[in-house]
This record gives sequence, C-alpha cells and structure tokens, in this order.
Amino acid sequence: MRKLANAELNRISKEAFAEAKKTPLIIVLDDIRSLHNIGSVFRTSDAFLIEKIYLCGITAVPPNKEIHKTALGATDTVTWEYAKDILEVVAKLKAENVKIYAIEQTENAIMLDDFQPESETKYALIFGNEVKGVSQEAINASDGVIEIPQLGSKHSLNISVSAGIVIWDLFQKLLKNK
Repeated sequence: MRKLANAELNRISKEAFAEAKKTPLIIVLDDIRSLHNIGSVFRTSDAFLIEKIYLCGITAVPPNKEIHKTALGATDTVTWEYAKDILEVVAKLKAENVKIYAIEQTENAIMLDDFQPESETKYALIFGNEVKGVSQEAINASDGVIEIPQLGSKHSLNISVSAGIVIWDLFQKLLKNK
C-alpha cells in the first residue's frame, strides 16, 4: 500500500465547504479550558461537515495561536459563535426544534451504542469542562444524556477524544438513516 499525497486527498476549498450540505449536528463547548481541545474539536468538526460550534463560558475563541495549532485552519471553515451563557444557547436551539443531548455520565443516560438518531432531526451535543464535565443546569435543560461506554478503570476521556467518538458515531448513523 502506498500512502496518499496531500494532493490526492480531494480536499474541498473553504468556499466549497461553506456551500456543502452540512451534517445536522451542532457542537456546544461549555467552559473548555484547553485551547488544544478546542482546536481539535474544530478540526474534527471540519472533517465531518458539522453545521456549527457554539463556544460558551470560559471557552476561548479564534483567532488564537494555540487553537490554530490543532485546528489547522478549521476555524476558517466551521461556522462558530460565542455565547457567554450555555442556557441561552440551549433555549435558542430548542426554539429552533434542535434536540439537545449532553455528553456525560448520569443516571439513566443512553449509551452511545444504543442511541439511534431520528432522520430529519438536528442535534446539538454539549461537551463540558475537562474537570467538572457538563454542568447540572445544562444537563437539566437537555432533552437527554448520551454516555460513551467505557470498560477501563478511569471512566473518563479527554473532551476532544469524546467529541471525536460521538461525532463519528452519530455521523455514520445519520448517513445510514438517509
């Protein structure tokens, strides 16, 4: 097998990305401390044509040199918006008939492998602080909670890893629902 050169990857331009039909997923990052995690989520969101990212609370915003290190230009392709209060974002999205799911470990959470997205439905996924997770207030305002099944001793993942797992899982399930 031969590794493909960058020129062979059929990357689309920023303009083509802007015009492309987006995956009906919105990412909400609340109080994310690590600039590298933020950049990584932007890069993953670019890869899967995510509709939008909301950056809430203390989450830093582009342009930022440290975010750019991991985003590698994805802050220029993925639409994003800053909002101080996550609950205002949740209320706004609910008014637009977006289903809100926190990614967290809670009582009665739906395991990711059991979660089946509905076709013709747009989803917003809330990812919380690296230490405290998604706030209880945001969980209470959500339509549900999705948990990533974990079998090891730590039962926690880096937020950018969690985002990659959940985005990929829902992306492929949504493709099958078409």
